[in-house]
Amino acid sequence: MLIREATAGDWPRIWPFWHRIVAAAETYAWDPDTSEEDARALWMGPAKCVYVAEDDTGAVVGSAYVTPNYGGPAARVANAGFMVDPDRSGLGIGRALAEHVLRAATAAGYRAMVFNAVVETNPAVGLWTSLGFRILGTVPEAYEHPRHGPVGLHIMYRAL
Repeated sequence: MLIREATAGDWPRIWPFWHRIVAAAETYAWDPDTSEEDARALWMGPAKCVYVAEDDTGAVVGSAYVTPNYGGPAARVANAGFMVDPDRSGLGIGRALAEHVLRAATAAGYRAMVFNAVVETNPAVGLWTSLGFRILGTVPEAYEHPRHGPVGLHIMYRAL
């Protein structure tokens, strides 16, 4: 698998799984009805360093970004987002993207990474904890999950 910086031309290959994941409303606190234009701005914004994972056929099977979580004197704390094509889950793509982004964030001079709103039922919570993230707190019943009803949102942290 190749992980590389995304180009503007990668968006049409990211959008199908981005839309599928956000529309499912199970893991991201973004509006399930987000338009493609707004989705592109959210994912590919100018403050973000975006990556794609390609399989050996050249298909984009996942994407991630890293960006400052805060501004000004706190700009050395990163935030990141990750999406893997649901048809490719369980193949280690998410872990590979996460390890890549953690290395990139460290190389860019970030001191820590924070996830602001991790849905507590998201299977990725196990991945994040295995990579050294810890749950700083949980906002109870902050997320209306389509299958589980109201669930918490974790705030997760890891020093870099």
